[in-house]
Amino acid sequence: MLGEYRIEGRRASEIAASVERAVGAGELQPGEVLPPLRELAVYLEVNPNTVAAAYRTLRDRGVIETAGRRGSRVRPRPASTPREGLRVEVPPGVRDASGGNPDPSLLPPLERALAHAAARSAQRPVLYGTPPVDDDLAALARAAFDDDGVPAGPVAVTSGALDAIERVLAAHLRPGDTVAVEDPGWGSLLDLIPALGLRPAPVGVDDEGPLPESLARALQDGARAVVVTDRAQNPTGAAVSRTRATELRTLLAAHPDALLIEDDHGHGIVDLPLHPLSGVTDHWVLVRSTAKAYGPDLRLAVLTGDALTIDRVRGRQGLGPGWVSHLLQDAVVHLWRTTAVHPEAVAAAYGRRRDGLIRALAERGVRARGRSGMNVWVPVPDETGAVARLLHSGWAVAPGARFRMASPPGIRITVSALSDDDITPVADAVAAATGVGETRRYE
Repeated sequence: MLGEYRIEGRRASEIAASVERAVGAGELQPGEVLPPLRELAVYLEVNPNTVAAAYRTLRDRGVIETAGRRGSRVRPRPASTPREGLRVEVPPGVRDASGGNPDPSLLPPLERALAHAAARSAQRPVLYGTPPVDDDLAALARAAFDDDGVPAGPVAVTSGALDAIERVLAAHLRPGDTVAVEDPGWGSLLDLIPALGLRPAPVGVDDEGPLPESLARALQDGARAVVVTDRAQNPTGAAVSRTRATELRTLLAAHPDALLIEDDHGHGIVDLPLHPLSGVTDHWVLVRSTAKAYGPDLRLAVLTGDALTIDRVRGRQGLGPGWVSHLLQDAVVHLWRTTAVHPEAVAAAYGRRRDGLIRALAERGVRARGRSGMNVWVPVPDETGAVARLLHSGWAVAPGARFRMASPPGIRITVSALSDDDITPVADAVAAATGVGETRRYE
């Protein structure tokens, strides 16, 4: 049974432990199918309900997954991040428009902010027992949330947006629960969800955000949580409009037990207003990272939410890293107070490149999307071929497979590294690589 490995045990806990030991030792590989529960029950001479309980325990722990009539199989190992392997290796001489990074020239210098934080630390050292969140940071973050109409709630600090999302999901969900996520959406999030033993449910996205009918299906099918990107959605650049926010809030209000997570990573680099969805479900958070506005290495995000969720996040964080360095917190306070980043100017810089590329592609018959942020999404019939041909033309772009579940193929172009003079060559290369422009010229 299962090759040379024999599942053992008489009780559900023993059977589950036998499978889990085999997975941990590599004797059962990811994707390997487990025996039907009745077949295993006969083999072990136990009641089928005992095997069913063992399989249920394994699903709850994220060890196996069930695919209907295809049976139960060993899940990919939680440490694996398959989408990260879909990166393009950028050869020498090829311009990189694939990374999703901000333009370094639009990031503020950090010397003064870090020096200020170090001087403050010398005067007032942070020791064990210090509150995890700096009072000034919490006050400034809360004031910014208030200005954008985010409901009242306490503030927590994490090491980036993904750290916050992981902690919030773990605070409320169990392995096997379903999370509604945007499709196409953030590749790292699409990796994180199955790594936590959760099931992703794809929700379609247009320029105004998640499609209400698609989210409604996911909720009706039992999604326990919803993750929405408010602005600068990765990879499509979608931004939740006022009208769409009203529709989504109405929909979510009918499912008050669903956990809502809003990712506003575009705060500080977009000029479109925030239309928050928070406050209509019992449990919710809104997360803002400093990565895009101040640099990915400034590992800090602030989040607010309902009191129970924030309390759980803080409590679990206290049992691990304890807190995010107050040196980083003080540096961010200094940056906020000195207005080191001017969102309007940054948004205008990204917008000029993004809109210019979309217009140039449209002139060549190529449809593209990018309402906000630093990315442009181009639907293509053949991702692999388009990426390869663009590499040959001197441009590296991200394959859409990194961001997709059930949505059609595409490529993501990050405009951060593009100058005004690059727009025409990139548009020409994309039109040639996709074949769309040539086809439409001869229609």
